[in-house]
Amino acid sequence: MGEGRIKRIAAWAVSPASRLLAAFLLCLLAACGQDADNDAADQTSFAQTQITALVWAPDWPDEMHRIADAFHHAHPDISVDVQFMIGNSVEENLKPKVATHNLPDLVSVNPNAYSAELAEQGVLAELGETAAWDNMLESLKPDWTSRHGKRFGISGGVAATLIYYNKEMFKRAGIAAPPTNFEEFLAACAALKKAGFTPMVWTGAFPNTLANGPFSFGFANNVAARHPHDWKQRIADGSLDLRNGDAVDIFSKIKLIADKGYLQRGYMNTSYDEGIQLFADGKAAMAFQGTWSSGALMHGKDFSAGVFVPPWNARGKTVVPVVGSETGFAVCDTRNKKAALQFLEFIYGEGFAIQQNKRQNIPPLKQVSGKVVSDPQIVDYIRQVTQAPLTAPLYYSYLPTNTIDLLHPLLQEVLFGQISPRQAALTLDRSVRHEARTENK
Repeated sequence: MGEGRIKRIAAWAVSPASRLLAAFLLCLLAACGQDADNDAADQTSFAQTQITALVWAPDWPDEMHRIADAFHHAHPDISVDVQFMIGNSVEENLKPKVATHNLPDLVSVNPNAYSAELAEQGVLAELGETAAWDNMLESLKPDWTSRHGKRFGISGGVAATLIYYNKEMFKRAGIAAPPTNFEEFLAACAALKKAGFTPMVWTGAFPNTLANGPFSFGFANNVAARHPHDWKQRIADGSLDLRNGDAVDIFSKIKLIADKGYLQRGYMNTSYDEGIQLFADGKAAMAFQGTWSSGALMHGKDFSAGVFVPPWNARGKTVVPVVGSETGFAVCDTRNKKAALQFLEFIYGEGFAIQQNKRQNIPPLKQVSGKVVSDPQIVDYIRQVTQAPLTAPLYYSYLPTNTIDLLHPLLQEVLFGQISPRQAALTLDRSVRHEARTENK
């Protein structure tokens, strides 16, 4: 390249016009960068709040994720990190969180003294001003109110444990009608076994179900029935005697059913989901389960299912049904409480049909948003048992929290033959009395 041409190019590069053009391009690039920064800032503020939900949903995890996604779609500025509880109880998941001050924003809780005490301590937020509380059935509200009037949770449904049965198997075994006392129940199991059927499915690997079912019914008919007016107070003050034959019989009935061979093979290794599937697949004639699982249990494969009150009563005695509040939700007093309250309202508002139509339990609400499904047999069952002269709630509503954690392995030890029913009753008695001395906390 010639020297003159180089000089002309250099002159052009430093001319005023070229400097203006360069400045313009720099401004344009800066503006583009600023727009990109603004977009990024807008996106950051758009999803600026993330709440944590610690949820007990052994039979509906997918639906819980769908509810969280639907909430985020309706509230783009709030996202939900859904975490699921594990183990055998709500309390064993919640206690470490409370102890370490590592609280979720929304949490599953039971309607019991432990949750009420958390509300009294300010760990759980007051829900009395929410639309969800206002819409909850009046009959459930006392379960979710602490002794000083703190309204701390919203029920997941009207909960009852019952026996689901395969109508075709009953007919083929010559059983004309469901049994109405424990003696008849054993006779029905014997007839089913003789006909070549597995009488009942139990989930020994998930003792929560055993506690909700045969334990709660044993307690209702052996203990609550003998102290109908003050059995809860006796638990609270430590005066309830569980060192007698009535308490032993609770565990003896459970062991007897297993010893007679009325359960599926490997029942101590059967999980919650596996137990439901065994009944739904027609592999067992009965399942001792909750209303919260009716969506799966009432729609078995190629058979008609029915339900009846578990006949844990002696002949000539009126059965005491088990019915109360299902595990529900509370909001913790965290910095994200406002957003968590919005999520709570959504769960019991627009999002309620998502879980209801999977579970088909009895809604805890006066008015339900959207089209929901409940099984008519379950509705009739609840109507029937709530009219009984005496009912008792599920074990997690009245046993002290440490006793709840003790009961689950205790039931397994009885079934494994590691301890006797009498030893189990004595252990239960000691725990209840000890917890009463330490203010049931």
